[in-house]
This record gives sequence, structure tokens and C-alpha cells, in this order.
Amino acid sequence: MPYPQNVETARAVEQIIYDNGAVPATIAILKGKVHIGLNDTELDHLGKHGKQAWKTSRRDIPYVMANSLTGATTVAGTMVFAHAAGISVFVTGGIGGVHRGSEQTMDVSADLLELGKTPVAVVCAGAKSILDIPKTLEVLETQGVPVTTIGNNKAFPAFYTPDSGLQSPFHVTNAELAAEMIYANQKMGLQTGMVFAVPIPTEHAGDGENIASAIKTAVQEARSQGVYGKDETPFLLKRIGELTKGDSLKANIALVKNNAVVGAKMAVSLARMKSSANQS
Repeated sequence: MPYPQNVETARAVEQIIYDNGAVPATIAILKGKVHIGLNDTELDHLGKHGKQAWKTSRRDIPYVMANSLTGATTVAGTMVFAHAAGISVFVTGGIGGVHRGSEQTMDVSADLLELGKTPVAVVCAGAKSILDIPKTLEVLETQGVPVTTIGNNKAFPAFYTPDSGLQSPFHVTNAELAAEMIYANQKMGLQTGMVFAVPIPTEHAGDGENIASAIKTAVQEARSQGVYGKDETPFLLKRIGELTKGDSLKANIALVKNNAVVGAKMAVSLARMKSSANQS
């Protein structure tokens, strides 16, 4: 998201989490130091950095820290730090995945491999619709990652739209049942992450055909301009926002806020389960 919408959204998300009984901890690297939770000044600093902040996945962490850089952590990078800090539930927009044309580029997000080895539950609006969603779900299956839709059915969401045309392997109707899955995963010591896909509310969902057309155009432009790797997702999301005249940005903000409500409720339910177990 561009500044200042990124900071405004981050603050709104933190307030939503507080309002639902949990404690937010926005994660980033500032001047080489890992921060688990940001104050207002630090959040504004990160937001103003925008694309100047280093896009930090697991592989980038040593470089960013050693060179005292500011880093915005990817899903994979955030999972590393969340797990180290003892945080079990992480809310984001959408996970990374297998990029379109991966049979030529071998471009597969490190998010998927991180989910296979780091026991953090990721609450998201599914995989970004710029990705190859069928291949993304196949890789998650290979990594042993349970993918669960929270909602009325098993439809796996595609970020801007509530239904990608594919189904999640599992389905629960509410946050408490999702928390029970996390608790079971932790009790068994499975050491795998979990994906909880929350469809964007229908009233905020983007026009499916309009966004599909914008994605196709943006992908073609990325290929013609030689944009690949970690630069591809920011390029595509920015271009899609331009092509949809801001509709995709509005949908992005709405889905992140919705994910925050669900994630906070999951965290509260999980904490109660652990507390009850410790008292018994």
C-alpha cells in the first residue's frame, strides 16, 4: 500500500485487534534491529520508507541486520520472528505462492516453504490472485500444510474475490474451531505452519472480471519489462491498483481489516484453551 494508507491501515488493524481482546505486535526490522511491535513513530517511519524498505524474507534477514537496514518482512520473514517471539497467530493480507509461468522461471515464494517448517498460523485472504493458485495449493499439500477456509463453505479465496474456483482441504465455520486446530497442531508438535483462509466480505469484493482483466494486463507488462523475483509482486499490485482505478486498494484494505477481526478472535480462543489446560 502507498503512504499514508499503509500507516492508516496498520493503525486501524492494531485497534481492531485490541478491540477484539488480543494484543497486536507489528513486526519489522528498523536500522538492523528486529522489532516485535512498533510504536507510532516507528510505524510512520516504516510507512514512509515504502519501497525503500528491504523486502525481507528468511534469506535476507542476516544481510538486512548486518547492514543496519530497514526491512519490511514478508510472510516468511514475519513467521520466523513471530515464532521466535512465541506468537502463534499472524494476520496478513495474502500469502505468496507459485507465480504464473513458474515452469519457466521456477519462481516459487519462500512463504510456502516457511509454512512447511515454522509452526505459526497465518490468517489471510487466501493467495494473491496474481499467482498460480492451483500450483500454490499443490505445494502447500506437499509441504504438509493444512489449508482451512473459515466461512460458510470450503471455497478457497483469491485475495480480492471470495472464491478462486478451488476448494480448501478443510473448512471451519468460526474462529474458535480454527483455534482448536492450532491447539491440536501444537500439542502434537507437528512443527508446520497453518493457513487459515478468510474470504473477503462480499460487499468489499472486487469485480471478478475487472480484476482478472487487470491481472492479465499487469502480468504481460511485467514480462515485457523483465520484472521477476521479489520485484514482481509489488509491481503487479501497484499496476492492478492503477488499472482498477483504486478498487483493488480499497478491497485490499477491507480484507486486511476483516482478517484482523478473525485472527484476534483466534488468538483469544487459543489463549483460553492453553490457560484451561494449564489449570487442569
